[in-house]
Amino acid sequence: MALLQSHNLFLVSSSSSPKIAPKQNGWRYKASLQNPANLQNRGGLSLPKLQNMINMEELRMRKASSSSSTITNKPPQTMPATATDDKGADLLVAKLHMIAEVAADRAEMHAIIGEQRNNWNSLLLNSINSITLTASIMAGLSTISIGGDQGSPHFLAFKLSSALLYTVATGMMFLVNKIQPSQLAEEQRNATRLFKQLERSIRTTLKLSSTHTELDVEEAMEKVLALDKAYPLPLLPGMLEKFPKKLEPTVWWPKLQLPKRRVVPHNVANNIGNNEKSIRWNEEVEEGMRGLLKVLKEKDEDQYVWFGNLFVKINKCLAISGPSLAGLAAVGAGLIGTPALGQWPVLLAVMGGVLATAVNTLEHGFQIGMLLEMFRNCAGFYKKLGEEIELNLDESTEMEKRENLELFEMHMALQLGRRVSELKDFAPYASPSVKGDEFQGFAGKLF
Repeated sequence: MALLQSHNLFLVSSSSSPKIAPKQNGWRYKASLQNPANLQNRGGLSLPKLQNMINMEELRMRKASSSSSTITNKPPQTMPATATDDKGADLLVAKLHMIAEVAADRAEMHAIIGEQRNNWNSLLLNSINSITLTASIMAGLSTISIGGDQGSPHFLAFKLSSALLYTVATGMMFLVNKIQPSQLAEEQRNATRLFKQLERSIRTTLKLSSTHTELDVEEAMEKVLALDKAYPLPLLPGMLEKFPKKLEPTVWWPKLQLPKRRVVPHNVANNIGNNEKSIRWNEEVEEGMRGLLKVLKEKDEDQYVWFGNLFVKINKCLAISGPSLAGLAAVGAGLIGTPALGQWPVLLAVMGGVLATAVNTLEHGFQIGMLLEMFRNCAGFYKKLGEEIELNLDESTEMEKRENLELFEMHMALQLGRRVSELKDFAPYASPSVKGDEFQGFAGKLF
């Protein structure tokens, strides 16, 4: 349009040919507007055709409009892959936060229930001991004569009260020995600690890592379910067997698999190359780990399993003896005053109650069930360390998929209460000719 306007201006200016007219005092200029065709007819100045100029302008405008229409008519592009990835990453982060919240809630639930069951142990222990001692005193008072009379004037009341109290104590002992409150409290304490540990692990992963996968979510879910199975909340039914025929280490972790685990925990060493990881694992290091594995299995784990089985037998004997003695005391209290038996029923009632109190105090005062659960968890602790070593020493495991050796050695040393340099002392025990129980001491120094 600017070109067309300039062309029109040129036509106007060129068609205005000045005419010079003489004047008395000088020259006078006169301008007139004439048709351009007259100039062409007169053989004057030739101009380009206006039609050609318009055609050129139309071509330019069409070209511009066609290019703009091409841009506007382009099909809409799909959303960039980065945006989709960001949405998926946000969803994974939300899932991990949800699992962490569930783990925190589980920890609080187990802490509350553990406190409740610990109170059960104290209250039931004191209550049962008070009942049995009171029944023993009543059985003795029933035979005491007052003022030279034969027997006590309250003989029948003391006799029946003693028998009734012994019967109640027998039932309470049987129930308490069945559920083992001290062992239940220890289960909840361990579950609280492990759920808090799992929550911290997930929180640390979220802070240190910006990339997460579905495997991370699946692994966290499996850990929560494994803990729920190892430490159930229900009391009856569903609680763990309190008198197993053979004690086994507690397993509170899912099956360990390298493809589902972080090669480096919490992505701390993301910048370390895989080649550097694989170079560190050599025969010398593997020998030391094999020796440590043998000592863990043959000494540490085996020791706690042996103690656990021993305390299962002790606890079973005490659990049977307590109610049995209280039941015999109840029978003796019921037979007090029988002429044919003489003083034997009184002796049975009084001594049975005293012995039942002693046995109950020994079992629940010393918390034999808690010690049993502690041994089982200690054995499970060393079993887990052994499985981690076996997983990394598996011949079918590629070097690139093994854990970072420096972090793995530090993890093992801290779990065992040792220095990293002390792990090399276990290398001689990797030989088949050397037994793990020949090691002086134990692999773990914490417990």
